[in-house]
Amino acid sequence: MQHAVSEHPSVVATDTQKAAAKGADLLRCTRCLCDERVPAILFDDTGVCNYCRVHDRMEAENPNGPAGLVRFEKMVKEIKEAGRGKSFDLIIGVSGGCDSSYMLYKAKEYGLRPLAVHFDNTWNSAIATQNIHRALKKLDIELYTTVVDNQEYDEMLRAFLFGGTPDIDCPTDIGLAGTLFRAAEKFGIRYQWEGHSFRTEGIQPLGYVYMDQKYIQSILAAHGRRKVRFDSYPTLWLHQQLRWMLLSRIQKLRPLYCLEYNKEDAKKLLAKELDWKWYGGHHLENRYTAFLHSWYFPKRYGRDIRVIADSARVRSGQITREEGLRLIAEPMPVDPQTVEMIKRRLSVTDADLETILHAPMKTFKDYETYKPTFEKMRPFFWAMAKLNLVPQSFYIKYTSKTSI
Repeated sequence: MQHAVSEHPSVVATDTQKAAAKGADLLRCTRCLCDERVPAILFDDTGVCNYCRVHDRMEAENPNGPAGLVRFEKMVKEIKEAGRGKSFDLIIGVSGGCDSSYMLYKAKEYGLRPLAVHFDNTWNSAIATQNIHRALKKLDIELYTTVVDNQEYDEMLRAFLFGGTPDIDCPTDIGLAGTLFRAAEKFGIRYQWEGHSFRTEGIQPLGYVYMDQKYIQSILAAHGRRKVRFDSYPTLWLHQQLRWMLLSRIQKLRPLYCLEYNKEDAKKLLAKELDWKWYGGHHLENRYTAFLHSWYFPKRYGRDIRVIADSARVRSGQITREEGLRLIAEPMPVDPQTVEMIKRRLSVTDADLETILHAPMKTFKDYETYKPTFEKMRPFFWAMAKLNLVPQSFYIKYTSKTSI
């Protein structure tokens, strides 16, 4: 099991390295694209960052190639056996994006009977919605959808905007997780495939994204305009998570950790086989997430979210470091229509957006969250990760006091 990167004894940043970054170019990893602005980044004496070290440990623990294919085929066999006598073998969360669409394709290729599950936060792009329906029709896959009440949901998003933290898309992540658990329980499905690949996406630092249900409640209490009852929202309180893990034994599996997966090749395959369309960038299939990546992060924090995923592709040899540097040098386009939609739906003005951009910098640590509880439960979640009942990345980030 991986440990938090800052616990790695050989990873240190020297005073000389720190000083070199002041008043000069950004101090950047000599292997990937991550620079000193990435939260909790450290550099060793060769200039390689701790995120690269995490990647190397995950590579060693999750080989692909022939060994990975053996693991994947064993996984498929176990899922088929568990699904006997049921309508579905597994669930796959779908967004219309590349990774989840590829998961659908691979499941059908290997004779599995997936149930596609979608959390509709009412901010989907038209391309993403079309991608979902084309893929499901061509692959003959049923869809289970939770559509949130947009007034209730937009109140959550608005409160997060005024909360002053980077985690303004937290309600989407928790809503999806809650929807997936409910679908698995409803249909008696024990396995869930997640389309995450550390080789193409990396691992988001906690300083970029944190999420839990208590955090949502705390943000609403501090910045909400009215009480949100979560009538339509699929909550994920800790007691619910524990029940689904311990009683339903719903396993979260990441097949792309085993498989050879090149994102550009996957796009071409999906376009050919499923009439799938590219939507312009990682996680840009949702309008609100696109706002986060293209407007909020760059303007408020000076951060380029592409650095994390493109660094992973550099480490995996899918692009060169020079290609990656060229990609992140290109400005991320902002869709003015999306910004106008934010203003209209969330009832914020241009003056409000300026206030939001220049508000005091806060993090999840300024609000009530489950993080202290997760830390106390670290041995428990280590065991849960070993049993695939929580992702390894959850254990790495959420249970350590010093994790990335």
